[in-house]
Amino acid sequence: MTRAANLQSGKGHRDENFPVASFVIQRRHRPVILAFYRFARAADDVADHPTASAEEKLSLLDEMDRTLTGELDSAPEALALRRVLDQRKLNAQHALMVLEAFRRDVTKLHYASWDELMDYCRYSAMPVGRFVLDVHGERRDIWPASDALCAALQVINHLQDCGKDYRALDRVYIPQDSMAAAGARIEELGANRASPALRRVISDLAQRSLRLLKEAQPFASQIRDTRLAFEVTVIQRLAEDLARNLAKRDPLYQRVHHGKVDLIPLLLHATARFLLTRVWRNKRALALRHSP
Repeated sequence: MTRAANLQSGKGHRDENFPVASFVIQRRHRPVILAFYRFARAADDVADHPTASAEEKLSLLDEMDRTLTGELDSAPEALALRRVLDQRKLNAQHALMVLEAFRRDVTKLHYASWDELMDYCRYSAMPVGRFVLDVHGERRDIWPASDALCAALQVINHLQDCGKDYRALDRVYIPQDSMAAAGARIEELGANRASPALRRVISDLAQRSLRLLKEAQPFASQIRDTRLAFEVTVIQRLAEDLARNLAKRDPLYQRVHHGKVDLIPLLLHATARFLLTRVWRNKRALALRHSP
């Protein structure tokens, strides 16, 4: 059977759309977050490999699952994550949920509705944010805002890669009912440019992502760890910009990603937003402490 190492894309955490365990995060938290990332990246590469069979992929994902839960020691990224989780006294629930998403990537190519897509995000994206919060010892009552942000990031990624996913894997995350309502056909994702109908669908999904991001707006202010709150503010701002760009651009024809020049004003805006939010949060906390 093909080993997981032979299916790796070579993509690392610095190649992602959004910061992963950047220098902003406290140094003591970075190794465990990166171990989770490497585990998820290895599983993602297995699920997305264009030539490996479904049987091979599912077998390798099962090996990762069994290594994570201690039955085996043979999947390196899962073993590394298991060890760091043990050191930090964290459980594997979030990583196991992510594995379920990658199993779905192997066995489920199309999604019928937005609700079905959100159920996929419940496994593929939301556990990632929850894991980072657990690493930082944050409260679990702020999970809903984290879930909204993570789901938005996932949908944005799907829209950016919708043509590539269709051509390489025949995988379509765009809901079928949205396509049908607009009069668009799945085969149009293989074209060099989106049809007017497909553009309407992509724009509508980008707007739905913006609504998720609006739900996520309070998230950074709910986080106690200042450095994590700043990274979340940056991620939120980058996501808002990408979603707005996807609402008006064609990802089949244009590369809707941030270049280095794009990042400067976005980072400045995120910094200003963070400082204003943190000042307001501190003033509110002070007022509550002195209220009768």
